[in-house]
Amino acid sequence: METIGPATRREALGQLRRLLWDWERPRPRWRHRFRIYARPLALIALIGMGLGAGTNLADTRELPDIVVVLIAAGSVLPILVSARLPVLAWRLAYPMMFLGVMNAAPEESWPWNPVQIFGFLFVLGRLAVTQDGALTAWATTLCLVPVFIFGKDANAWGAAILLVAIAALGDILSRRRRTRELLAEQEELTELERAKRAVLEERARIAREMHDVVAHHMSMIAVRAETAPYRLADELPASAREELAMIAIAARDALTDMRRLLGTLRAETDEAMTAPQPGLADLDDLVATARAAGVDVTMTLDGVARVPETVGLAAYRIMQEALANAARHAPGGPVTIDGRGLADRLELVVRNRRTRSAETGAGHGLIGMRERATLLGGTLTAGPDRFDFVVTAILPYNGRGSA
Repeated sequence: METIGPATRREALGQLRRLLWDWERPRPRWRHRFRIYARPLALIALIGMGLGAGTNLADTRELPDIVVVLIAAGSVLPILVSARLPVLAWRLAYPMMFLGVMNAAPEESWPWNPVQIFGFLFVLGRLAVTQDGALTAWATTLCLVPVFIFGKDANAWGAAILLVAIAALGDILSRRRRTRELLAEQEELTELERAKRAVLEERARIAREMHDVVAHHMSMIAVRAETAPYRLADELPASAREELAMIAIAARDALTDMRRLLGTLRAETDEAMTAPQPGLADLDDLVATARAAGVDVTMTLDGVARVPETVGLAAYRIMQEALANAARHAPGGPVTIDGRGLADRLELVVRNRRTRSAETGAGHGLIGMRERATLLGGTLTAGPDRFDFVVTAILPYNGRGSA
């Protein structure tokens, strides 16, 4: 309880400082479709009001022409400024409350001209609608000072009630507007959370399916490949045992990658994948695995030592899929890999000789490769080139693509 009072006073004094001299951020421009017509009409109306105020002052008071022009301009200029800078408009209108009473005749019911009265009420209402309630309270309190100094007793009390009523109504409208904005923001956050939750649920469902179906079959493949030499010891030659051992190793590696992927799918953030990702340094192992599977692979790499990790990961996955496609659709055909690390990009070409048994794949491999290249701002093309099927990837280092 002891800190509420000082904190409240500091906040109130901060609003007074904002009212009197702090810099004000302009409000957004009016974007209604009729603004192109409203703006010139409003300007013409303000010019007419200014001329009317000048005529009224010239007819009712003995003032120099320059003072008449100054008071007339000061009566309408704050209205124009209040459209985007309501606090500045109040700062312009408030001194005019003291200047506008100059040489007022005693028989005048109000010491201010009608245009100035209307303009000041408009500025105060605009301030109340757009600003904090504490700032509006300070502005209204300061406005009562010239009213009681220069206004007649009965008129002063009536004017004070009018000022307070306008400020209160504007503050009510301001609070309603802020409440609607908060509700809209909360609804948007709720929709985002619902969408996020739906994505997480879908990812969890996919992870369950992969774990229950794919991972199970991969585990069975690994187990059967590992136990086959013992179950069929008298029937398997040494080459078949070695081949089954390679199949078991490949299945175990696939299970490891799948478990890592399942951890990412089940996580609510992207921080689940903490194990090191493969890169260009792991290409020798990838090529060795392909050769063990019977693929004739020749790889040439040049200038890839400084390739970023993200580009290296994408290149690894692209070559992994290209080798798998070559083994699947063109078995027995030779495969050549050429990688060149340039100053701003990595150029990768995977070429495999098409055979009579080659088939046209219709899976998602090429789509996945193109997506990896596109995420880096690069390009990937894949298609036949005379006797070969060629995959060409250009992966920029800076993510903006190559010229």
